[in-house]
Amino acid sequence: MTKSALIVWGGWDGHTPEQSARLVGAMLEEHGFDVTIESTTEAFADADLGKRDLIIPAITMSRIEREELTNLLAAVRGGTGLAGFHGLMCDSFRNEPDYQFMTGGQWVAHPGNIIDYTVNISASDDPITAGIGDFPYRSEQYYMHFDPSVDVLATTTFTGEYVEEIAGVVMPVVWKRRFGKGRVFYSALGHVADEFKVPQMRTIFERGALWAAR
Repeated sequence: MTKSALIVWGGWDGHTPEQSARLVGAMLEEHGFDVTIESTTEAFADADLGKRDLIIPAITMSRIEREELTNLLAAVRGGTGLAGFHGLMCDSFRNEPDYQFMTGGQWVAHPGNIIDYTVNISASDDPITAGIGDFPYRSEQYYMHFDPSVDVLATTTFTGEYVEEIAGVVMPVVWKRRFGKGRVFYSALGHVADEFKVPQMRTIFERGALWAAR
């Protein structure tokens, strides 16, 4: 049976939301998904949302209506998967703690902006990160408020070069979790669509999205 995915893009253009959404949509289509791409949060109010196998938000610094959010939360709690990346999932709706409770985290800073740092794989035995070693990365190094109940798959360590008081802080970069009957996957990598050219980043997100799908 064909799996169904909904991708909704919007918000700040600096995160290349439409380009990233279409790239991810093509990725899922390669795995046989029937993909729908929308450009408004009204898509989250669809009465059939809970029949989807996977939802991917690609939205930054935006707003969502209460009925849209309520329907989205219910869909994931009911078993629909949720997967996303960077600020396009964990900085989508800053005014909505219920959404942040579902995703497992919220962006709060990226000291130094675009910098070189290392992604450390902390769960080498997990199917999402298996066979991938630590790797260098150039992007925003996300400092996040995160839920301690998430299952962390990769981390990064802040040097303190840009903000000395966070020197040595180990921060999750990739995680997964359960939300009701639904699976939730998140990767902090993916500031712009071009970052999907990094093999490790692309593989981790692709595996994570497939894991999250119902």
